[in-house]
Amino acid sequence: MSRVEPGGWRLGADVGGTFTDLVLLSPDGRATTRKVLSTTANYADAILQGVRELLASAGIAAGEIAELIHGTTVATNAILERRGARTGLVTTEGFRDLLEIGRIRLSRLYDMDQQRPVPLVRRRWRFEVEERLDHKGNILRPLDPRSIDRVIDAMLAEDLESLAVCLVHAYANPVHERAVAAAVRARLPGLHLSLSSEVLPEIREFERTSTTVTNAYVMPVIGQYLSALETRLDSLGMTAPILIMQSNGGVMSARRARQRPVQIIESGPAAGVIAAAALARRVGAPNVISVDMGGTTAKASVIEDYEIKRSNEFEIGGPISQGSRLNKGGGYLLRTPAIDIAEVGAGGGSLVTVDDAGALHVGPQSAGAVPGPVCYDLGGAVATLTDANVALGYLAQDRLPSGLVLAAEKGRRAIEEQIARPLRLSIDEAAHGVYLVGCAGIARAVRAVTIERGRDPRDFTIIAFGGNGPLLAAEMARSLEIGSVLVPLAPGVFSALGLLEADVEHHLVRTFNRPLDRVADGDLARELAALANQARDLTLTEGHRQQLATTSAVDARYAGQSFELTVPVPDLDAGGLAAAIAEDFGREHERTYGHRAPGDPIQIVNLRVIARVPQGTGRQAIRPATEPTAGQAQRLAYFGARLGQLSTPVIGRFDLAKSARPGPLLIDEYDATTLVPPDCTARLDALGNIIIAVET
Repeated sequence: MSRVEPGGWRLGADVGGTFTDLVLLSPDGRATTRKVLSTTANYADAILQGVRELLASAGIAAGEIAELIHGTTVATNAILERRGARTGLVTTEGFRDLLEIGRIRLSRLYDMDQQRPVPLVRRRWRFEVEERLDHKGNILRPLDPRSIDRVIDAMLAEDLESLAVCLVHAYANPVHERAVAAAVRARLPGLHLSLSSEVLPEIREFERTSTTVTNAYVMPVIGQYLSALETRLDSLGMTAPILIMQSNGGVMSARRARQRPVQIIESGPAAGVIAAAALARRVGAPNVISVDMGGTTAKASVIEDYEIKRSNEFEIGGPISQGSRLNKGGGYLLRTPAIDIAEVGAGGGSLVTVDDAGALHVGPQSAGAVPGPVCYDLGGAVATLTDANVALGYLAQDRLPSGLVLAAEKGRRAIEEQIARPLRLSIDEAAHGVYLVGCAGIARAVRAVTIERGRDPRDFTIIAFGGNGPLLAAEMARSLEIGSVLVPLAPGVFSALGLLEADVEHHLVRTFNRPLDRVADGDLARELAALANQARDLTLTEGHRQQLATTSAVDARYAGQSFELTVPVPDLDAGGLAAAIAEDFGREHERTYGHRAPGDPIQIVNLRVIARVPQGTGRQAIRPATEPTAGQAQRLAYFGARLGQLSTPVIGRFDLAKSARPGPLLIDEYDATTLVPPDCTARLDALGNIIIAVET
């Protein structure tokens, strides 16, 4: 069967730290949006509220919705807030402390006071069994069943909820892990189990253990959350299947998400990049930088030659890097494919502080949805970036277009008392300083994915979205000498639109670990075909009968190197496969490191297959349900000491349809406000996107 029956309504729901964004797409491609405050006690409540409002607005019953695609931060928050399950670890004798040892890598090499994150599994809950395999999967020491019994006895006394089983070299032979799992299931049938040979059948013990432990840690949390969400939606009469956005930019079934929650850790940020890539193709902009700034964080990612950049591993839970994305070792390492995104703690709800030295800071702590910025009048007491934007006149002074009532005077007072007085500045000067520091935060993320990766940001177009992205993007672009900013339709809920763009997708990996010159083309093709068949079986179990689109790749390195580069594999039916891989690897090595080593032996470490089920409905059919204009209005806005306060036109997006207009302009919409600074010009393109020409 196909994902959506013809004529079905589709719903995208993206849960963020401050707002929950929803988009309801009609059968003819009209999108109705809602933006509601996230309910941190139970994120499903905000989704339910938004769904009710959308159903009432569209005049349809819940049963008419054919599909719900969901991006969620539940797994991420469980790790960051240490609210995961009571998790145990079973490993090979002698490897109990692997989580502490890690890669012996620090995020700040010469900082003697830094602390690595505490392992997700307490040491007393890490158990050893007597067994050993070699790197080829041969049994060197049989699994001792008495050691399994001792481990299970110890687990019974600890009341664990979830268990990770990670035995040495289990990627090469899962027989011992499966035996441990069978014994545990027999005596502890209610325990959640994660086997490293299933979660990540890939070489490297620490990466495999860390990833499997994280999967086990959040598995009960995700299971409970999805069950609660399904129950609430069922109470509305909605029986549509739920698909969950993955970190890699594809979607998978809720059933699969329960089994592999580690693959949805970066669920929310991925959707925005998917939407930006789709829009880049439609407007003919091959090189863009997606900039997503919401209430809690700002995210940046590069799309080059229309291709999304992905990484095979990332970290979560460490301090946010302010200088380089090359610094690792400060968080929990996850070896799972993810869109390459740089993230900094700068959003509309970011707390603004002045340190003892008189330096101004924006974030990384956030007021979130509760208590929120001071101007929301929901109990917030610490000044935020949003309070500064209200004080500057960039945001409405009484009520946002979405309907959220603002107490502007309270926000101004917070800026005055907490920022202006300590710095001996006027309220306007202090608020503008906060605004510029917020812009610098986004610029850090952009530099991380461009300059630090050898790319010139001036060669790219910014696609700015999120509730705060359009408000800061032009000034940030000016600081990096980027000449063009694009603000899409429905920018505040753009990530939720990205959910509707995504394909069902599965990324599979298997360790191969052989010298390339000893691999026959037929052997490599057979191994990759077997992995593709495994992916096909996986999609069939999820009910997808459409033709699969598969791509293959290998992780390769020169013999003796420690890390690999991923290179695509040409058509499996073509001859000379090994020679083609060698040439592609050499070229990629030279592009990445500046040199290649002709004649040196190449090692194939891992095989990769990406299986994709195209959804068939593109966003070119999506258009806003209404095309409102704000009408002509004026608002006093402050633009720094040189220009001071200026009477600034407040218009709607489609007021730009007739001709380009110079800044300053404030473009108010339901879900976001776009700022066009002085010396910049804004126009509307054929698709309704705002194009800001930035004077650099």
